[in-house]
Amino acid sequence: MRRSALAAIAAIGSASLLIAGCSKADDNKNENGTKSAGANAATKGVVNASDKKGGTLTYELSDVPDSFDPGNTYYAYMYNLSRLWARPLMTFKPGPGEEGNALVPDLAASKGVPSEGGKTWTYKLRSGLKYEDGSPITSKDVKYAVERSNFARDVLSLGPNYFQQFLAGGDKYKGPYKDKSDKGLSSIETPDDTTIVFHLKQAFQEFDYLVAAPQTAPVPKAKDKGVDYVKSIVSSGSYKFQSYEDGKQAVLVRNENWDAKTDPLRKQLPDKIVVKLKVNPETIDQDVLAGKAIDLAGTGVQASTQADVITDPDKKAGTDNTFGGRLVYMAINTKVAPFDKIECRKAVQYAIDKVSVQTAEGGPIRGEIASTVLPPDIPGYAKSDVYATSGNKGDVAKAKEQLKACGKSSISTNISARSDRPQEVDAATAIINSLKKVGINASLKQYPSGKYFTDYAGVPKFTEKQNLGLIMMQWGADWPSGYGFLQQILNGKAISQSGNTNLSQYDSKDVNALLSKAIGTQDNAERNSLYTQIDKKTMDDAVLVPLTYFKVLLARPQNYTNLVSTAAFSGQYDYLNIGVASK
Repeated sequence: MRRSALAAIAAIGSASLLIAGCSKADDNKNENGTKSAGANAATKGVVNASDKKGGTLTYELSDVPDSFDPGNTYYAYMYNLSRLWARPLMTFKPGPGEEGNALVPDLAASKGVPSEGGKTWTYKLRSGLKYEDGSPITSKDVKYAVERSNFARDVLSLGPNYFQQFLAGGDKYKGPYKDKSDKGLSSIETPDDTTIVFHLKQAFQEFDYLVAAPQTAPVPKAKDKGVDYVKSIVSSGSYKFQSYEDGKQAVLVRNENWDAKTDPLRKQLPDKIVVKLKVNPETIDQDVLAGKAIDLAGTGVQASTQADVITDPDKKAGTDNTFGGRLVYMAINTKVAPFDKIECRKAVQYAIDKVSVQTAEGGPIRGEIASTVLPPDIPGYAKSDVYATSGNKGDVAKAKEQLKACGKSSISTNISARSDRPQEVDAATAIINSLKKVGINASLKQYPSGKYFTDYAGVPKFTEKQNLGLIMMQWGADWPSGYGFLQQILNGKAISQSGNTNLSQYDSKDVNALLSKAIGTQDNAERNSLYTQIDKKTMDDAVLVPLTYFKVLLARPQNYTNLVSTAAFSGQYDYLNIGVASK
């Protein structure tokens, strides 16, 4: 989602291949002399459960996040981590696997109360809520947070724009920074300091999931500094920022005005939390295996580390291998010629040897070959392969046939990938080799993940000017439903001029209408069937190439407690209550 965002998780079963096998390593001890919980233990329960307080917890990231600002982020790991300092109205229950998909109230006292068939949603806040400075948190702060994050897109462009799309009058409101009336959006009402009411232009049956986004975490208007708010975030969670050095690190300490009586979810265990940025990926792996850090991105060990991990019984016993509810794919930019023609897009579909891509990503342990937009663990998935080739190795003849139908004998284009994600770069290189065989010559363009969506792949004008016809992407659902997965990458209304995640710039009237119909449909089975139709229509239009259904291979740092791999955050460990073990 982009993040990547949020995602569902599948049962491990026999598909876990090397990791889930009958390994006697489950009974072995790790390097620190403590008994390992066994391979995949964190996908089934909480590993090293403890309420011990104290110590310093360290996270490491190979680049920089898009933003620490809860209203201006769209990576799954930041949705996960930001809950330490930013409490949304709802959140996901800390729990293993699919248990983690359960919604629970956070800032709100209970789930939303729908009325008008799902067009109006009302929430009551818990009593006694305070910011880090001791001032009260009110419903007006939640209203302001939604307005700044969704409607000031020229200032804060990185998060999704669901509220802008669905709130009544949202298409006309220009955001709080341009609102001279100072009244805000009329379709968000705050009749008192503990009540907030959302009025939608249409029924939205999954609205509780929407308010679980960090965009509903309160922001005091008087303290907001627009894009610079990231330098002085006011905490509503159990931790607050002690320091923030852009591009280097962030340090969080206990928020003394956080009250456990108002928060049944957080435990506030470590004394300090350090987030180190721009750490070499291989160094991150070494630190994780030594029990000294957690890989914040949650994308798993590097290819250079993988072989060592899965061939060493002790190390393998400390890993978790699971589906991440994510799709690795390549977007075909429909606004970059000649990919505005469906035949040229179909030529790309048939040309790619997906086995070579899978190998480049790390093999079957890192993902199963994909043929649909929806992963198998997202409602609405139906097995299908519109562009099937023998052994998934591509079909040069069919690709050339489509190229000819497009009026081309050859194509020159560019393909983008994130420079700090070696496996994504390797996958793009494998694709380049496949395309070359059919006369499609693609040059690799690498950009840092922290700016991938703000400055490069997520900026339509940039992609068109730079002839970026092909764009590498990995996506997880914003919440565990077909809509939560499809909306931001396929709906024409989701296209934005910066921070865009509809990288194909796909604007199909049929798909837009089906998405709108689906989210207003109360019956789950009927709603899921509509998601299946959307998937099929998208593949028929050939606007993206599914590569693999992503699987993550996480190394579990033994020095940390309360480690649980959650479906809600793409198989990552739930960052809400991780603690530091006794020495």
